[in-house]
Amino acid sequence: MPAVTLDTDIDSDTDTDTIQAAHASIQRAARWAAVQARDASADGSFVYAVKTTGVYCSPSSPSRLPRLENVEFFDNAKAAEAAGYRPSRRHAADRSAVAAQHAALVAAACRQIETAETEPALDRLAADAGLSTYHFHRVFKAVTGLTPKAYAAAHRAGRMRAQLAAGGSVTDAIYESGFNSNSRFYEAADRVLGMRPTDYRAGGTNTRIFFAIGECSLGAILVAQSARGVCAISLGDDPDLLARELQDRFPQAELVGADADFEQLVARVVGFVEAPSLGLDLPLDVRGTAFQERVWQALREIPAGTTASYTDIAVRIGSPKSVRAVAQACGANTIAVAIPCHRVVRSDGNLSGYRWGVARKRSLLERETTD
Repeated sequence: MPAVTLDTDIDSDTDTDTIQAAHASIQRAARWAAVQARDASADGSFVYAVKTTGVYCSPSSPSRLPRLENVEFFDNAKAAEAAGYRPSRRHAADRSAVAAQHAALVAAACRQIETAETEPALDRLAADAGLSTYHFHRVFKAVTGLTPKAYAAAHRAGRMRAQLAAGGSVTDAIYESGFNSNSRFYEAADRVLGMRPTDYRAGGTNTRIFFAIGECSLGAILVAQSARGVCAISLGDDPDLLARELQDRFPQAELVGADADFEQLVARVVGFVEAPSLGLDLPLDVRGTAFQERVWQALREIPAGTTASYTDIAVRIGSPKSVRAVAQACGANTIAVAIPCHRVVRSDGNLSGYRWGVARKRSLLERETTD
């Protein structure tokens, strides 16, 4: 009996394509069935778009059912919008409701972090919010711009600075800041203060800050840098006044005049002021409360040549009612242009106050739009 030879020369690419096509067909059928049933449990797993109207909806949408041949399915709203579709009015309203719900959950988590004696575990925060750990982490970062861990660290840093600035002992600061060990406190203090806690309390004792004052078309400009990064960029008419303001911030620090290398850094800052299209990416020594750092991060995300209102920033950081606090955080910014608070305007588009003068704010905005 002759041997039987099996044909194993199969086109693997064609086989794979067939499998993928079958999977896509099954998925499309399942999604269409969910749309027909207006299955709310499918919301969040995909959206469907209607070619004839140009809008997309959630599976549970009560809208009139379209014909299947006019329907496209997408994994999420972002993909649908990238394809040119816009949300239906119902979907937009649902999305606003979800955003408000997420903001409330995150606000509650922030209060929990702020009032806890020790940093709450991520899974505990997620459970209290009624979300999975992964989903809660994503939602928290989307609303605040920080991870829960980073938010807790920023809050502790703010309490640490406040306690030390008020003249409290280092021991008091350890416990008031929510640290459960000396070693963790000193590790965090070195990172967020840029110096030892006792030196910070003493106004910067044993801390060296390099600085230089130059000239630009907006007047005098001071740039200062600690071991952690740029800690001040100031604009003004009086160079001596800029130097005194820096000394007032760190009365016991050793202020060191710039060397040649530092002069190059100042030249970069001046160059950016004169031509914003050059860009400016500097390591920053940012010291603020958790709320201020959220605002300052949002400011750095405003593209050059565009503006945002104080209300816009409040919404972006998940605190829509904190418009006044956003304005105060902008006013507390001590790093001009690198943290571009000049890009924040009033809701009517008019310019409001600016730490270094409204005229300079207007000039910076004009340069960014014409550069």
